[in-house]
Amino acid sequence: MVYRTAERWSSRVSVILAVAGSAVGLGSFLRFPSLVMAYGGGAFLIPYFCALLFLGLPLMWIEWAIGRYGGIWGRHSMPGIFDQVTRRPWGKYLGILGLYLPFVIVVYYLYIESWTLGYTFYSALGNFKDIHPQESGQLLTQYLGTGTPGLSLPLLAVIFLAVTLLINFYVVYRGVESGIEKVNMIAMPLLFVVTAFLILFVVSSGKVGSLAHIGGALDKLWRPELLWQQKEYAWWDPNIWLAAAGQVFFTLSLAVGAVITYTSYLRKEDDVALGGLTAVSITTFAGVVLGLSIVVPVAVLLLGNGDFSAALAKVPQSDPYALPFVALPLLFAKVPYGSQIGTLWFLLLFFAGITSSVSLLQPILAFFQDELGWSRRKGTLVLLALTAAYLAPVVLLQQHGFLKEMDFWAVSFLLPVGALVEVVVFLALLGIGRGWEGITFGALIRVPRIFRFIIQYLMPVYLVVMLGGWLVKETLPNLLLSEVRDHDRLAVIGARVLMGVVLLAMLLMVRVAWKRRQEKTATPVEEETTGVT
Repeated sequence: MVYRTAERWSSRVSVILAVAGSAVGLGSFLRFPSLVMAYGGGAFLIPYFCALLFLGLPLMWIEWAIGRYGGIWGRHSMPGIFDQVTRRPWGKYLGILGLYLPFVIVVYYLYIESWTLGYTFYSALGNFKDIHPQESGQLLTQYLGTGTPGLSLPLLAVIFLAVTLLINFYVVYRGVESGIEKVNMIAMPLLFVVTAFLILFVVSSGKVGSLAHIGGALDKLWRPELLWQQKEYAWWDPNIWLAAAGQVFFTLSLAVGAVITYTSYLRKEDDVALGGLTAVSITTFAGVVLGLSIVVPVAVLLLGNGDFSAALAKVPQSDPYALPFVALPLLFAKVPYGSQIGTLWFLLLFFAGITSSVSLLQPILAFFQDELGWSRRKGTLVLLALTAAYLAPVVLLQQHGFLKEMDFWAVSFLLPVGALVEVVVFLALLGIGRGWEGITFGALIRVPRIFRFIIQYLMPVYLVVMLGGWLVKETLPNLLLSEVRDHDRLAVIGARVLMGVVLLAMLLMVRVAWKRRQEKTATPVEEETTGVT
């Protein structure tokens, strides 16, 4: 059976911008620079680019193909699409990570997104004027309320969090074309234009350092001979390869259901190959070129006096997104019109965050609509209430590692697990023949056939070896919490328990939805005999 849906993207550019917008966000400009610096600078880029080429790009094509198939079937959530692919009672449970991961990630992602709005306010008030490195770190600590022992309840941060929630859920409520599409059409071009201007300003102003100093900071990212001189860097450490793969999936919004849900609103004849490649290219350019070129030189030179480790030492270690919030105010304190430029920069980050967070909310809302039969209004309100409830411990226990623990398990570990599940479904259940046809049908470019080999053989081996190596090396230390401070243990355990409870609740929700789901009201039509079916 093939079910048609009335909600579609208005143009090819719209869906590409939506997918790219879902990926270009806080992960590119906040998390990625921090991760690169923490794992040895440019040395981290080697496993990152390996993961991008052998996992990220082919998985993007896989998700576009699966999403388009789902749209043809009239299904827009991963449980629904996987149920259709497998035609087995257990099939829907394979897609549970497409609900679970976007929900867990979007909870703390919205909180971090609200920081950019708060810093927009700070910059507009001139709070960055004449700020010093020590004061910059204290400013973030004060904003988050993490400077004192116990629970943190920062009033200003909570206010901006509430505003962020209202804006995001309003955009999601407006729907694919009237809400999400319009945000991406405005935010994506603005993101690139203003970021490029800021990079030129950093390089030409002389306020961050001379061209030689800036070049020295960038050398640690791009000079190959320096990469191999880092003797402390263990190339065989599965933590590094797992972190790189997780970051690739996170920056590309893969394995969370966002791309599959977005592309399920494609038409049957729409291109998949060029669209997926364009989305990957835009996102990689934003993170690798724009994100690193802004944050790394500023952090190294203004925060660390030329040293990576010194820069990271001045950043709160309870959060992997904090580095730019500590480093960039130092830049805006030095340049002319710093308050105005800082306001524009953090507002830009806020818009970039919105394009990502709404993409994480959309798969869950699609499930509420498709499988539970809820209206968009009811689904939006329920999702808002659940998100707000989960945010309470994130805000209160952030300084004790609650947010960091969620980020590790959701991004560094479960995203590669979700990717492996998708590859297995694509190969074992959809089939490489039909799957490859889904990628190449209507393609505006020729997809190199080597990627068929990569998808069929290299991807599953890559993921299994990487995850297996991490499990062998890290399972016992993680169970024993050997790297967790004593006063943070309860918060870390609480984060894990709550994530487990949410997973069980979603499994139950899927079970109930399939029991109660009634026949689709749309008129079924016969499957096509040619092309993608």
